Amino acid sequence: MSGHSITFTHALCRAPARSVTDGLRASDHGDPNPDTFATEHAAYVAALRATGASVTVLPALEAFPDSVFIEDPALVLKGQAIVLRPGAPSRLGEAAAMRDALSANCDGVIDLSTDGFVDGGDILCSDDEVMIGLSARTNQQGADDLRPIVESLGYRLRIVQTPPEILHFKTESSLLDPETILATPALAAAGCFEDYRVITTEPGEEAIANAIRFNDTVFVSAGFPRTTETLSKAGYKVVPLETSQAALVDGGLSCMSLRYSRA
Repeated sequence: MSGHSITFTHALCRAPARSVTDGLRASDHGDPNPDTFATEHAAYVAALRATGASVTVLPALEAFPDSVFIEDPALVLKGQAIVLRPGAPSRLGEAAAMRDALSANCDGVIDLSTDGFVDGGDILCSDDEVMIGLSARTNQQGADDLRPIVESLGYRLRIVQTPPEILHFKTESSLLDPETILATPALAAAGCFEDYRVITTEPGEEAIANAIRFNDTVFVSAGFPRTTETLSKAGYKVVPLETSQAALVDGGLSCMSLRYSRA
């Protein structure tokens, strides 16, 4: 296992709205229970705080059912918040709604000016590279317009194609350390990670690919024991968290926080 050079000092989360029952989903497996979602979200926040990070929880936005997935309308690199343009029409207002919070909690705010679309769920960041997966929610125009911002902050930007059956690039991938990616076999086979070592999820456990490495801990969704064991044997400190309610509205661990360091 390689070391992880980035240390996160902060995270920004948003409490789930009771309107999350109206959240977007590719297939209907029932509505999330708002009370259970709130309990799982509180445990998620507590787990982030247990790493020593400062975690700010913004109030719920009932007008935006998917707003608990705070990662999609913004990206934070080196303490600088970039306000994105989500690809789902019902989520366009979320970016503007969180701009003041980004100003208060980050070192600066940059507005992405584009006629295209970029969802944070399609952006995977390593220490020096930003990968952006084109998808139903992120298009070429948005990625091209994001490039100069990313490069001005000292990162390379690499645009890849997310297979059409995958909602977001990070639905099926996550960074474990600067050289290692956790990915589903389907996404790994697409050739996106040729410069990285790839650990693939076990059959039937594809949902665990949306993990987050937060300092010394890899948080994964509970219920996927074989891949969890694979990660533990590879030397990672793995902590499972319940995400049953987020999964009902196409969400996962990475979606529910913006993780960053301040100058």
